[in-house]
Amino acid sequence: MNSTTITLDTTGLLCPLPLIRAQDLAKELAPGSSFLLLASDPGVYYDIPAWCRMHGHEIFHVEESSQENVIQMWIRTAETSNRASE
Repeated sequence: MNSTTITLDTTGLLCPLPLIRAQDLAKELAPGSSFLLLASDPGVYYDIPAWCRMHGHEIFHVEESSQENVIQMWIRTAETSNRASE
């Protein structure tokens, strides 16, 4: 991704905190914006995709660094602003 990517570092936090932080950030971003979520809790593999489906966001890339135990998820916010329900 590029050097202007917004990064949300939730490493060390347990679910649901990475989800809550991602939701708070998504509310602040313009529709169609993207951000990188860093997490260490494997629960994000379940929680974040479910949240994205519910709110129209998209996970467009996922990587895991086994050496650092960090999950990287690139998320694009929904094109339409339906954030009042988040």
